[in-house]
Amino acid sequence: MECRQIDSLLFTKLIRGGADNLNIHAEDVNGLNVFPIPDGDTGSNMLLTIKGGTDIIPSGNDGIGDISRRIADGMLLSARGNSGVILSQFFDGIAEGLKGKVTADAKDTAFAFRQGVKHAYAAVMEPVEGTILTVAREAADYAATREHEDVTEYLEDFLSQAEETLSETPEMLPVLKKAGVVDSGGAGLIYIIEGAAKVLNGEDIQEHGFENIGNEHHGVDLDRFDENSELIYGYCTELLLRLQRSKTDIEAFNVDIIKDYLQSVGDSIVCFQTGSIVKIHVHTKAPYKVLEFCQKYGEYLTVKIENMSLQHNSLPSDSKLAEKTERKRYAVVAVASGEGIKKTFREMGADYIVDGGQSMNPSTDDFIEAFERVNADVIFVLPNNGNIILAAKQAGKMYKDSDVRVIESRTIGDCYAILTMLDTGSDDADAIEREMADSMRGVITACVSKCVRNAEMDGYLLRDGEYIGFEGKEIVSADNDRRDTACMLADRIDFAGHEICIIVRGSDSEEKEAEEIASHVRKSHEGCEVFVIEGGQDIYSYIIIVE
Repeated sequence: MECRQIDSLLFTKLIRGGADNLNIHAEDVNGLNVFPIPDGDTGSNMLLTIKGGTDIIPSGNDGIGDISRRIADGMLLSARGNSGVILSQFFDGIAEGLKGKVTADAKDTAFAFRQGVKHAYAAVMEPVEGTILTVAREAADYAATREHEDVTEYLEDFLSQAEETLSETPEMLPVLKKAGVVDSGGAGLIYIIEGAAKVLNGEDIQEHGFENIGNEHHGVDLDRFDENSELIYGYCTELLLRLQRSKTDIEAFNVDIIKDYLQSVGDSIVCFQTGSIVKIHVHTKAPYKVLEFCQKYGEYLTVKIENMSLQHNSLPSDSKLAEKTERKRYAVVAVASGEGIKKTFREMGADYIVDGGQSMNPSTDDFIEAFERVNADVIFVLPNNGNIILAAKQAGKMYKDSDVRVIESRTIGDCYAILTMLDTGSDDADAIEREMADSMRGVITACVSKCVRNAEMDGYLLRDGEYIGFEGKEIVSADNDRRDTACMLADRIDFAGHEICIIVRGSDSEEKEAEEIASHVRKSHEGCEVFVIEGGQDIYSYIIIVE
């Protein structure tokens, strides 16, 4: 179907079509994980990212430049995982390319897509070819060289080249060839553009809905608040407010106006501004008052009001996480999953724990909320996972009220070593940052997890359901027995120059088994102090930290 011009209404339909198509294929994208453990989450991360832009509804006065900016802002806040952050930056560049446009033709679209590629590349410190970046760049470059009468033809050429490039990614990136898969982020991008193209051609995309994606409050027990209950905790009220020029001067707007009002009607307040979006979180018995006051300055993008008596996790186990603290000089925000690990990190000095890790990457917005809660001049962030670093950095750039410094910790072991040596006594942020980075050097983190597919890697014939032990991304042990796999893994770790070994138990481990592994390490490495921690983490049966 010919389409010479895209307006704001059609653009929003294209985004929704892209999201719906990705939703259908999200598990296929998740299945393209390189490592054969249950950590495939690229499809889910990209879906949650684009979902942040699908609820935007254009007004009668919006041009495509305006609506694309609003959609991109929503994605920037929702971005999670490396592919999600890159996707959000891609659409941020598209919005930049469409700035000031009322409608867009094929030439405008080609320019905007190339701007999207530039923004996506700029988000990555050391871009790696054979990823979503390559797929987007080669597709945008090829499509821009073609003459197009309409946008439909442009997207067809973009998709044609994107699919060809995706098929070649294993030749560009050895790790993909080794695993026998194509790049998952590139595949996710293709599904999004494919969905948009289908909408332009008048096709209906089966909508599966997003109910199970990122739903944190499924399974609520409604009987916790019956006909005789009394409202004690109030309502957890969360809003995304879009400031409106018809109601306020956005450039001169001071978010303290809203903060001051929220203090008069509630507590546990988080309120910050990013561009023309204000994120609000407050516990109050009168959410209608909050809605009425905030609507003086804008209109709502999302509204969530929940009776805290029903929330399965309404009151954090650590009270200092529930309230914004008084302003301090330094704070540490760390990412972790597993109640035991989170408790350990708090006791070691982390001021705030962002819930997340492998297969559950936190969003940019999650980090910004953490920064708001710790309320410090300088905030050190420990992502503890390579797939979370970009989201942490994007949040740091967006948050203006503190000096945010992301330490590129990639494992729980890195974080443990940093917190062990943490000392802010010098009151020199640069020196503290260097010391934190230095603390990670030499620490070894190895893991035991269950294999989720048959594969041949690192000389091992792996079978679905057996256990594998690995250090970094190198598999060094494999066996049907979990204890034996962990012991073999420990035997292959170089303990030279290391004095402490921490064995972190996962949710599927057993205390007796963990002690047997610890005993094995003590016998094999005399003089090494060995401790067992009940971590409670998923995916990894055991995490072995040697420092």
